[in-house]
Amino acid sequence: MGASDNNLRKKVTINTLRTLHQKQEPITMITAHDFPSAHVADAAGMDMILVGDSLAMVALGMQDTSEVVLEEMVLHCRSVSRATKSAFTVGDLPMGSYEIAPEQALESAIRVVKEGRVQGVKLEGGMEMAPTIERITRAGIPVLGHVGLTPQRQNALGGFRVQGKTTVGALKVLEDALAVQAAGCFAVVLEAVPAEVASLVTKKLKIPTIGIGAGNGCSGQVLVQVDMSGNFPPGRFLPKFVKQYGDVWGESFKALETYKGEVKSRSYPGPAHTYPMPREEMNEFERLVESKGV
Repeated sequence: MGASDNNLRKKVTINTLRTLHQKQEPITMITAHDFPSAHVADAAGMDMILVGDSLAMVALGMQDTSEVVLEEMVLHCRSVSRATKSAFTVGDLPMGSYEIAPEQALESAIRVVKEGRVQGVKLEGGMEMAPTIERITRAGIPVLGHVGLTPQRQNALGGFRVQGKTTVGALKVLEDALAVQAAGCFAVVLEAVPAEVASLVTKKLKIPTIGIGAGNGCSGQVLVQVDMSGNFPPGRFLPKFVKQYGDVWGESFKALETYKGEVKSRSYPGPAHTYPMPREEMNEFERLVESKGV
């Protein structure tokens, strides 16, 4: 399966996203971690595709996002970029690839864009990451900010907890969002923030906000594709903010069970799935085999 050249949609750029924001048209973003997941996301008309570090868990079977390394993110970015012809692509900077110093972050961002072939990078953190964001954007690389619940820092936050539920906490979310905006972010993800807080923060910013567990008052929304498409076994935990729009696991399981049964019963492959040979050629082949004593 290769990427289709039959593409009627214009390429989404930073200017496209700004226009959507100015028109108050919600921006759609979804995660993808490989060629097939990016292919379907792009074909479905997503404005943005995020190669999120959530792939550590949904694609690589890791315990959490802190395990994935830069080389793995670059590989997955490259796979996603091959399938994406229209959406604006962003690659996550994984934990350990940008926190030490702004120069380290710039080196990592250059690799993700140059080798991963995406259009921008995302990193977590607020005021404390402003110098790092400024350094990357000065080099001409678009940066998507991420404040509120920052999963890479879950241990410091006491787990995956909603942020901004108190006055002090809400002010911290706003201050962080304003700081990353001032540092040059073209947009910012607000994760696990009360809807009322996220809506007010959105109104106070000049850049788009992309919500995940932050209500519908944001400038756009993002979900993990594996979660929203139902590509997981029954009983798996889903965050409250996830709406399951499909049952990819169920459909795939049913198809595989049917395939297994048809192979076992020899009903597959049938005549429609095999290549015929002219009868006279087959007769001659059988004669030669017999004559050679094979």
